[in-house]
Amino acid sequence: MDNTSKYINDALVKVYSDILWIEERELKSRFRDLTIKEMHAINAISMYNHKTASEVAKELHLTPGSLTATVDRLVKKGYVERLRGNDDRRIIRLGLTKKGRLMYRAHDAFHHKMVESFLHGMSLNEVKIVEKAIRNLEEFLEDHTKD
Repeated sequence: MDNTSKYINDALVKVYSDILWIEERELKSRFRDLTIKEMHAINAISMYNHKTASEVAKELHLTPGSLTATVDRLVKKGYVERLRGNDDRRIIRLGLTKKGRLMYRAHDAFHHKMVESFLHGMSLNEVKIVEKAIRNLEEFLEDHTKD
């Protein structure tokens, strides 16, 4: 691995680790009862799309059993509710409570501020280069997360 590749690799690993650490620290000041895993589950459930547990589990790369345990804790803590479908009562969807929507907005604001800081001072051309690099990384990750 050449020096540039090593630097980029080390930087990506450090940035990933730092984002998780800072994100948890920032949001824990307001939401002490949540783990970072629970915060990301709330984010995946989303504000308006009442997804099924299977959809959320797939998005988070969790087994249905792991997600069920996480959702059970979030329901107990008052962030998530299970909603029965109107047309098919067997289908249960997940929705955020008022408390869950507040956490979702705080999490979203953190990410918005982080991206603004990341792109600060870049020209439109530089932003397009970063976007292309991220798309390349997404493709690589997608190829390696397929079942």
